[in-house]
Amino acid sequence: MATCPECDAEIEIDEDDLEEMEVGDPWDCDACGTRLRVVSLDPLEFDADAEDDDEEDEDDEDKDAEKDETDEVVDDEVDDVDQDGEDWEQ
Repeated sequence: MATCPECDAEIEIDEDDLEEMEVGDPWDCDACGTRLRVVSLDPLEFDADAEDDDEEDEDDEDKDAEKDETDEVVDDEVDDVDQDGEDWEQ
């Protein structure tokens, strides 16, 4: 039986699932919830899903980009007001 590379829990797989399984297939560890990928069928081995990490990195980049856009809007609004607090656009 295979074990989770993250928590070392034993991964139980039905015979039907095992027969249909291919290298690269996704699987979730029931013990810790980590998204895994099949890296070997004989012996059955899993590794943490690298695509899952890539998605997290993309989400972080998207959040950073949104924050930068928000900061730019605030900076533009500040430029429209002089030091005395008077609005130049009036």
